[in-house]
Amino acid sequence: MGGRARSISPEARDTLRALRRAGKRALELGLQTGTPVYVWKDGKIVDLTKEQRPAKKSKSKRASK
Repeated sequence: MGGRARSISPEARDTLRALRRAGKRALELGLQTGTPVYVWKDGKIVDLTKEQRPAKKSKSKRASK
């Protein structure tokens, strides 16, 4: 904060990397399986899979002849 460089221990740096990697994998898995992935964002609980999921195309109910 404030532009100062902070020095963190190698263990803390590795832990943060592992947490980011786990979070990314959890989102990938949630998108693949349709499982919600909830996080706290801007004071609200948000499902990341709804933000990432592409819009579904609606299928026409008319039978083509």
